[in-house]
Amino acid sequence: MKNVRLRGLSIPVMFFMVVIMVFGNVVFASDVLMMATTTSTDNTGLLEYLAPKFQAATGIEWRWTATGTGKALEMGKNCDVDVLMVHAPDAEMQFVDQGFGIDRRGVMYNDFVIIGPESDPAGIKGKSNKEALTAVAGAQAVFVSRGDNSGTHKKELSLWKSAGLSVPEKESWYVQTGQGMLASINIAAERNGYTMSDRGTYIKYEDNMGGKPPLKIMVEGDAALLNPYSVIAVNPAKCAKVNNKAAEAFISWIVSPEAQKAIGEFKLLGKPLFTPDAK
Repeated sequence: MKNVRLRGLSIPVMFFMVVIMVFGNVVFASDVLMMATTTSTDNTGLLEYLAPKFQAATGIEWRWTATGTGKALEMGKNCDVDVLMVHAPDAEMQFVDQGFGIDRRGVMYNDFVIIGPESDPAGIKGKSNKEALTAVAGAQAVFVSRGDNSGTHKKELSLWKSAGLSVPEKESWYVQTGQGMLASINIAAERNGYTMSDRGTYIKYEDNMGGKPPLKIMVEGDAALLNPYSVIAVNPAKCAKVNNKAAEAFISWIVSPEAQKAIGEFKLLGKPLFTPDAK
């Protein structure tokens, strides 16, 4: 790296002029990256685990807002953040196609599971997701939905439709929380009902319950339940004040062997919450 002339600058200015080389880009050590992401990456503890590793590698402070994917994408459109980490592929591709996002990269995946009380009032254990939802509707068993336009909610709605069923939005047994995943799981447990969760958040819930959760996995393993996560930089052509250097440094880092290894090693109860899958 070329020497930087600092003579004549005040000490505060000299401090903030210190630079480091990161993945071929120069970034200021005082940089802050603003990210909108899903509740699952936050609730599981993954981001708190990765943040110090990212800062050590780049000098960039990483801050985030956890919300549903729909709201996260709106934050990107409104230029409120620099980068997104989300899990709704169709909505993500639309965001990019509309020119709001650039450099979309796959990062990791887990899967969705349908969980419910051990008594299994609708008898769905071991069924396919289509058979399970049909059985829940037939039994009018309590089913708790996020109802918040999150990636999980979008997937749930698509599963009702692929099962040939209308989304039961007006049924008394269909409870829409408008809340995050952990809160929705707890409401389902209180109502002795079913819900759908990403596996990572379910493992976090299982850990919170000391390994003895009231709700158990009833349905898993269908190809339709795959849950991929991607990162997307907010397009600086749409948002002039976006910190694109920090966003691109983050994307380069999160798909690097170092970060991918860290994601694979993140476990609770000896179980991995996400599988690294950089693309």
